Amino acid sequence: MATNLGIDDELLLEAKRIGKNKTKKDTVNEALREYIQHRKQLQIIKLFGKIDYDKDYDYKAKRIGK
Repeated sequence: MATNLGIDDELLLEAKRIGKNKTKKDTVNEALREYIQHRKQLQIIKLFGKIDYDKDYDYKAKRIGK
């Protein structure tokens, strides 16, 4: 999907340099992947303390060979 965006050239060039990407496209794609990953991590953090775990669950018993 071709898209025209008004991206700050200095910002894009700095991101390209820091990320050691060869192209602007690679830089933008990497930035989008990192953005998505970060947002998903924030959603997971919101779950901390909200999930009840079985206190009697023996994780060691589930290991192979044990």
